[in-house]
Amino acid sequence: MDPIRVLVVDDSVVVRKIVTDVLSSDPSIEVVGTAVNGKLALGKVDALKPDLVTMDIEMPEMNGIEAVRAIRARRNRVPIVMFSTLTERGASATLDALSAGANDYVTKPANVGSVAQSMESVREQLIPKIKALTGRPATAPAGLGARPAAPVAVRPPAPRSAPHKAPAVLVIGSSTGGPEALAKVIPALPASLPVPVLLVQHMPPVFTRQFAQRLDRLSALRVVEAVDGAPLLPGTVHLAPGDHHLTVRGTGRGAVTMLSQGPPENFCRPAVDPLFRSAVAAYDGAVLSVVLTGMGSDGRSGASVIRDAGGTVVVQDQATSVVWGMPGAVAQAGLADEVLPLDRVAEAITRHLARALSPHPAPLTLATGAPR
Repeated sequence: MDPIRVLVVDDSVVVRKIVTDVLSSDPSIEVVGTAVNGKLALGKVDALKPDLVTMDIEMPEMNGIEAVRAIRARRNRVPIVMFSTLTERGASATLDALSAGANDYVTKPANVGSVAQSMESVREQLIPKIKALTGRPATAPAGLGARPAAPVAVRPPAPRSAPHKAPAVLVIGSSTGGPEALAKVIPALPASLPVPVLLVQHMPPVFTRQFAQRLDRLSALRVVEAVDGAPLLPGTVHLAPGDHHLTVRGTGRGAVTMLSQGPPENFCRPAVDPLFRSAVAAYDGAVLSVVLTGMGSDGRSGASVIRDAGGTVVVQDQATSVVWGMPGAVAQAGLADEVLPLDRVAEAITRHLARALSPHPAPLTLATGAPR
């Protein structure tokens, strides 16, 4: 198999060398060129035809966001991974880049003591994403999947072991490609949504706060970065904060959010599986779950628990996913009630919630106690 051809774009000599050295150490990747700003990158994208571009944000002459817009304006769909700083400004600029057409991002090493540590940080973040976005098998860390190059047959959903239940809560999980997918799904949901919403998007701190604010501006629903102990009310979306698992706990007065910094699951914190499991416990299986585009298989085991308890599982299809790792893992395990293109997901949510929209919904008894 030919190596993955990567163009590295950054105005910092140090960062260009770190990224180039890290990528060149992987035999399946070839750095075919570098550029010091977006304007030069445009010419090299045309000349070198790379399989993927890594793109800095702050650069002279033409910054990374402008370069992404220019590349997409030429109808070039080359995958682009942004390099971002873990700051309010960096998070906002990264979300702008994703809106402009970038596929994913990695955060620049911060407060690390050596070049070796910086290189390891870049290696752990960047190489799996490059392989996933170009459809190559990922080798590390174990458990991170890649988008298949050819369409994969979806396994029909397995027979249910519990009666189907009308949803009383909506839970959503996503990763790579998720910010833009969610920016299409959440604003398409009505303000009259009859259930609360909990959302896990694999994102670091600072980014989640900015992303919640952005979704809130776009949506009729209220979108907030989740805090510990908040009551779950219809029409509010609680987004898991970076570096914290978001779960649900049933109480005598209703369900509330719970945040923790327990061990990562599926190499992630926040992770989708803890949210899904806890929603089943708190709502006695009356759960509608949605798994959108993302690397890996986070959400698969939680989807199994939801379906076994009588809940409903909807996943994004392969054709519209940036990476069909998470939704593909659910679909290929036979756990998806529906596999849909992104533009039909919001309609499916409102359809599955139709029973909850009834003027006389059946009363729901919340299970009490902390989730697993």
